[in-house]
Amino acid sequence: MAVGTGASTVLALQAQGQLADEQARTSSLLAEQTKYIEVRSVQAKVTLVQAAQQVGVSTEIDWKKYLDSVQATLPSTVSIDTVTLDFASPIFAYAQPTAPLQGARVGTVKFTAKSAVLPDVPTWLNALSTLPGFADALPGSVTLDATTKTYTVDITMHVNDAAYAKRFATVGK
Repeated sequence: MAVGTGASTVLALQAQGQLADEQARTSSLLAEQTKYIEVRSVQAKVTLVQAAQQVGVSTEIDWKKYLDSVQATLPSTVSIDTVTLDFASPIFAYAQPTAPLQGARVGTVKFTAKSAVLPDVPTWLNALSTLPGFADALPGSVTLDATTKTYTVDITMHVNDAAYAKRFATVGK
């Protein structure tokens, strides 16, 4: 019994020594962490900036590229004369159509195209439908300028969220 008590006392003393060593090590590690508090602060700020980027560009459309694509769908004899853009922002949603056959949209592109020949508007509209983000298009008027002998066509095209640039999109997060 004396040997068992002695052995358990020795084991208890060893455990107490190990506990004291680990407590000292924990205090040392906590002291080390304070050296890196600035790094944690910077990491938090970087995360905040990345989140702000996501929100800020969530409704971004690369209009230069998109309008170049629109021009590419038109016949070579046709040029875009004027463009008016109206689109959603990260803060305000875009007004949705009230007509039942119109698709959901995030923006509107109104453009005037000029052509030296009588335009085939239905063919233009079919070509526009191949664009990414195309929701629908409505032809406006077709007029002939008697002095310049050019036709002017007004088209209103709506785009959906497939037109978004997704510049800072994170995959799998």
